[in-house]
Amino acid sequence: MFILHVDDEVMLRMLTARDAEPLYQITDQSREYLKKWLPWLDEIHSVDDSLSFIKNSFQLYNDRKGITAGIFWFDQLVGVVGFNELDFKNKTGYIGYWLGENYQGKGIMTKAVSALITYGFSDLSLNRMDLRAAKENLPSRAIAERIGFKKEGRIRQAEWLYDRYVDHIVYGLLKEEWNNE
Repeated sequence: MFILHVDDEVMLRMLTARDAEPLYQITDQSREYLKKWLPWLDEIHSVDDSLSFIKNSFQLYNDRKGITAGIFWFDQLVGVVGFNELDFKNKTGYIGYWLGENYQGKGIMTKAVSALITYGFSDLSLNRMDLRAAKENLPSRAIAERIGFKKEGRIRQAEWLYDRYVDHIVYGLLKEEWNNE
C-alpha cells in the first residue's frame, strides 16, 4: 500500500474502505467549488460511490497503471492526489489532484504534488511528469508553475465540463529539471 509522509502536517496514503465516508463528505461539501474544474461530480451521489472510486483506485494500483492517494492534513482527509496514469514504457506519470474548498491556500497541495513528483522520479524511475489544467483554473496552474513545470502548450476544447468545453494547458517536468530531491 502506498504511504508517503511529506512532513509533520501532510501525509499521502492510498484510500481504504474506512475513508469512503470522509471522502464523500469532503467531495459533497466542496461540490459546487470542484464542479468548476472536475467533470465527475455528478457521478458521486453517496458513500457507496466514493467506495467504488476507492476500489477502482486499488485495481489501478495493483495493475501498475496509476496511484491514487488521499491527502491527509493533520490526519484529516482534505483532498486527493495521484498519478491518474502511469506509462512505464515512456516513463511518464500523469498527475491529477483536487483539494477541498476549505483547505485552499495553505500550501497543502504544493507539498503533496512535490512529494509525489520526488517519489515518481526516485522510486518509480520516471523521466517525465505531465500535468494538465483548464486554462481558466488559475490556482491549479499556479501550483504547476510554482513547482517548476514548464508550460508546453494548449489543447483546445480538451474537456467537456457539464455545459461547456474548456481548453487545457499542458505542463511538463523532466527528471533532470527537478531539484527537490
